[in-house]
Amino acid sequence: MKSQTYPDTSILASGQQALPGGRPGVAIGSTALGGEWTWVQTPAGAAESPAALDPAAGWLPAPVPGTVASALRAAGRWDDAMPPPLHQYDHWYRVNFAGRGRRVLRFNGLATVVEAWLNGKLVLSARHMFVAHEVEVDLDGDNLMHLCFRALHPWLRKQRGPVRWKPRMIVPPILRAIRTTLLGHMPGWCPPVHAVGPWRPVELLDPASDDILHGVRADLWGRVQGDRGVIGLHLHFPASAPASGSFEAIDGEGCIYPGSLSRTDRFTLEGTVCVERPKLWWPHTHGEPHLYRVDATIEGRAIHCGRVGFRTISLDCSSDAGAFALRINGEPLFCRGACISSNDLHGLADTDEASRHWLELARRGGMNMVRISGVTCYPGAAFYRICDELGLLVWHDFMFANFDYGSIGPGLGLTEDITREVGDWLSATLTHPSIAVLCGGSEAEQQAAMMGVSRSDWKQPLFDELIRGLVAAKRPDVVYVGNSPTGGAWPFQPDTGVSHYYGVGAYQRPLADARLAQVRFASECLAFANVPCERTLAEHGLSQPLHSPRWKATIPRDAGAPWDFEDVREYYLRTLYEVDPPRLRYEQPQRYLVLSRAVVAEVMTEVFSEWRRVGSSCAGGLIWQLQDLVPGAGWGIVDACGRPKSAWHALRQVWQPLQVLITDEGLNGLHVHAINETPQPHALSLTLRCLRDGETVVAEARHSLLLPARGAARIEAAALLDRFFDFTYAYRFGPPTHDVVVVTLHAADSGEPLSQAVYLPDRRAAALKPPGLRARLEQVDGDWWLTVSAQRFARWVHIDDHAFQATDNWFHLAPGSSRRLRLVHEAGKAGAHAPAIPSGEIHAVNAEHPLGYDG
Repeated sequence: MKSQTYPDTSILASGQQALPGGRPGVAIGSTALGGEWTWVQTPAGAAESPAALDPAAGWLPAPVPGTVASALRAAGRWDDAMPPPLHQYDHWYRVNFAGRGRRVLRFNGLATVVEAWLNGKLVLSARHMFVAHEVEVDLDGDNLMHLCFRALHPWLRKQRGPVRWKPRMIVPPILRAIRTTLLGHMPGWCPPVHAVGPWRPVELLDPASDDILHGVRADLWGRVQGDRGVIGLHLHFPASAPASGSFEAIDGEGCIYPGSLSRTDRFTLEGTVCVERPKLWWPHTHGEPHLYRVDATIEGRAIHCGRVGFRTISLDCSSDAGAFALRINGEPLFCRGACISSNDLHGLADTDEASRHWLELARRGGMNMVRISGVTCYPGAAFYRICDELGLLVWHDFMFANFDYGSIGPGLGLTEDITREVGDWLSATLTHPSIAVLCGGSEAEQQAAMMGVSRSDWKQPLFDELIRGLVAAKRPDVVYVGNSPTGGAWPFQPDTGVSHYYGVGAYQRPLADARLAQVRFASECLAFANVPCERTLAEHGLSQPLHSPRWKATIPRDAGAPWDFEDVREYYLRTLYEVDPPRLRYEQPQRYLVLSRAVVAEVMTEVFSEWRRVGSSCAGGLIWQLQDLVPGAGWGIVDACGRPKSAWHALRQVWQPLQVLITDEGLNGLHVHAINETPQPHALSLTLRCLRDGETVVAEARHSLLLPARGAARIEAAALLDRFFDFTYAYRFGPPTHDVVVVTLHAADSGEPLSQAVYLPDRRAAALKPPGLRARLEQVDGDWWLTVSAQRFARWVHIDDHAFQATDNWFHLAPGSSRRLRLVHEAGKAGAHAPAIPSGEIHAVNAEHPLGYDG
């Protein structure tokens, strides 16, 4: 028998079985290993082989692909509040399956120190979660296979090696000695859910199969060359390849571009096809994510090989020194989005359902980029396919973070394993136009600098030589970044290169720091303990008390820090809203929750208004993070139940492709910024109103403008009036004349409101008069609609319903205006058995009491 090792991620054709680990290319004719898998836990080292296992051990059914955590969950033996220490034990999987003769077993992902035993014989030993293995075996008819996942912590205690620093956030720090995910090993924000088990599919292949397509894999890529698009297809056959074949690319309108396949060696068919003046792939904020379907025909049989898109990604070389800005298809791009932690922390599932839910939330929220951080795990093929489809760019770290990898480089340490991991992952993802930035890893340079290591040791050959060279050879169409963050006299300076910006946030800087820091590109930013909606808190018993150990257990913190991210949020509650958070928490807990949600929405709106303004130095910001891993006030802007939080709604309003923004320019008054990222010009009108007591108009102006495609304009509010008006109350000549400024962007022809921005000279929570909210609930053609109106300006209006979600939430409402919201029932979610009739409350920051409604 013999074994081979391949990477952990493969391209997946639409409609084919998910094969995220394993050999590069689309699996055309692979077969999942049959049989019912079971699992048992034993003390570390208790059984050296399957023969030493206790016959009376209590084997439980186990999903494969899956993990021990997912098996325990399925058996009802998992407690999210107290995850068991899986790395202290050995875990055995077994399966009976039929087969005779020479076969190939393909293990697409095994986490992490593992042995495979077939009919009592050891056939594989491995210690790499991110590669897959193929083993040639002889089957006896009725076969029994065992997989033993050895206890990781005892294994790690035997590893030694020189290091210049040890990270504080990762436990144990010796984890650098093995290739596995850091998820579950970062106390303070990630639950200790350890990845153990066959997390990717196990397949059985027959090299002698009469089916010519059995085991065939397809490598597919698309490139822009001048005004043409070129598609390349390689078909790899486990036995002899046929003499020839054909393939075709089909665009969304059914136009067909034919090509031929010819034999380049015994096992491979290759061919290319050219598309003249192709339709380009754009992020959804800037255009349409056009894709071309590619089908091949081999000996009369049709094969769907996948989809490709054409686009160019480059750094904007016209920017000044220190800038980091992307261009797509030659156009400047402001990137906004969030970092993704895990679609399925327990099972690491690679399914369309697991990925699509979160990625559609990202797109609906106005994001055009998501980041896979080096502290997480490589997603499966479904993730990249859905990003292609939805028009979401991907910033992708390789799975390296914080550690000293100085012993990894040409001829050193784990170099061979890492070269295979990175190189084959690159081959496996060639087809995806969504992948825009590849990054060596996360915070390794920053960790070295902050731990006091010499400047000469901040850079590492792993990132600046090994991975950089592999990316240059295999993915020249993407931008490569050695580390996140990087650039500047310190490798984490926000005014140079890529930064993790927490000036506004963890470092409790004033909002003005978003400009003072001159942020260029924040691949992480704005982490807060974001409070979920009332329904999520109630479902998980977190509504009261707000300072209980259970509540605090959900609050993220940096390891070793004497503060947590609720303290950070409360700093801005105190400084912006002028309330006493501890007193508010115990005297008016519901008011505390409302203001906690509102202040995060306000901070994020202000920061991204600054970063998107005309003339800003910033070219992108990615929130840390998209989703919570457990219910509670985590970093996520979407909670663990999949419900958007206040921050998601606020960012959705400030991330629109057609946008109006307001910035406070101090003694220069207000600047209004109109942005058009779409490929069409727009005739627009601006309306500016200044309100006293949230109701009376004391100044008003209208302005017409034509924004070109991909264009923007800055308008000085002072120039819109024919008299002096102290918009920001900076000059203080007498008492304030107004308390609200509202700017609305309308379509010039229809008058339809497209975007709205609000400025408050006085941010205090108690600054505005009650809004006088009114509501009307109606059912039309089976859908429920809620219309909310206000007599005076209503600040951060939001709806809490026992079983429905409002399609719009957390918005400002101008006096005399109304907002009609569709209420969507949460079918299939917790509490969905309640009557499908809306019943809830409408809140606003300046409302003394919520307004109830009931169907």
